[in-house]
Amino acid sequence: MKARIPGAPQGGANNMMKKIQEMQENMEKVQAEIEATEFTSSVGGGAVEVTVTGAHEVTAVTLKPEIVDPDDIEMLQDLIISATNESIRKATEAMEQGMEKAKGGLSIPGLF
Repeated sequence: MKARIPGAPQGGANNMMKKIQEMQENMEKVQAEIEATEFTSSVGGGAVEVTVTGAHEVTAVTLKPEIVDPDDIEMLQDLIISATNESIRKATEAMEQGMEKAKGGLSIPGLF
């Protein structure tokens, strides 16, 4: 008795493998594109701006001079953390959306 994958076209073990390989190639392409993309967030009315790549690497931190107050370092630290986390959230969301699009609606339980 041959096992059948629900929703797979008939005569299609080879077709299914081809589709999975195409999907995997698409996912790798999307992942590389998103990892190379930069995501920027600003907080504090634009006083702090942080840019990260889709690979979650911080590439830039911009501070307006008036935000640097030696008597209130904690606020500056909080703003930097907030902007960094928001940029990472944007990158993560873009990756999730890109992967969903690359899968093209294909879902194999246990794999993705």
